Amino acid sequence: MFNNKIEDWKDCLREDEKETLQKLLDGTKKFKCAFSKADDVKVAQLWCALLEIKREIDEIKGMLAKVEEPFKTIVEIGDMEKRRVIERIVSEIIKGYDKETQEATQKLVDSLMKF
Repeated sequence: MFNNKIEDWKDCLREDEKETLQKLLDGTKKFKCAFSKADDVKVAQLWCALLEIKREIDEIKGMLAKVEEPFKTIVEIGDMEKRRVIERIVSEIIKGYDKETQEATQKLVDSLMKF
């Protein structure tokens, strides 16, 4: 109650939040047979909304899992190519240097690859 006027709590939400809430509640309609039989219909509807959210999360996780492996492979290929380029550039720079210098430079390349 604000200024002696009773308001719907949803009126305190932003418009996009109201739309999101309405979509969530609309998504529970398929569970109406179940939650309408509950002692506390509103609480049961909320639990059904949680079920719907869980289903959507599982769906998204499934899609991400399909993308994850190819993405990891792309990153690995990129890292291997980066290493090859760095090694080629460094080997051109240190040509003619002794083995000790070449080994030290290789360690430098290895440390650079960590970044």
